[in-house]
This record gives sequence, structure tokens and C-alpha cells, in this order.
Amino acid sequence: MPKRFSDEQLRQLRNEVPFPLLLQRLRWPHKRRDGQLVFVCPTCGESRSDLNPQENLVRCFACQRNFNPIDFTIAARQSDFVDAVAYLLSIVDQDSAEA
Repeated sequence: MPKRFSDEQLRQLRNEVPFPLLLQRLRWPHKRRDGQLVFVCPTCGESRSDLNPQENLVRCFACQRNFNPIDFTIAARQSDFVDAVAYLLSIVDQDSAEA
């Protein structure tokens, strides 16, 4: 597993991995409520959250934390950066193969 990733790979993971897909693949508790994507925060465990699709960020309003897909994966899987990026790359590769 590489310890270094290209800027393009990291940009793609931060900006293009859709949170609904990520939450599904992680089997992370989430649902749609009044048209908003609500998830359980991996930091505080609260469900006061929302997705900003333009920025591809989710926010927990309880603990005031923003997550991009890499940050969320680190927190949800309790992994380090390298493992989280490798996991997200596998999702991108798998999603591309299914398309």
C-alpha cells in the first residue's frame, strides 16, 4: 500500500466520492429526513447533521465538526490517513468497475 498519494487522487477523494455511497459502503447509520441526508456523527454520536453537496462536506451541528470523505472515513473506521485513503480508492475503483 503506497504511503504517498498524488494530489489528483486526494482531490478526487475529497471532492468526488459521494457521501451517500460512502455511508452505504461503510454501513454507517444514515437516512433521509425532510430531503436532507442525516447521519450519526462518528465523533460525538449525535444525528444533528447535514450534507453540503456543492462542497462535498458533511457537518455535525452537535460537535461543530465538518468532514470531507477522507476525514469521515478516518473517524468512522478509526483508521489512519493512509488506510482511509486506500479504502476510499478501493471504493472508487469498485464503483468504476460497476459503472
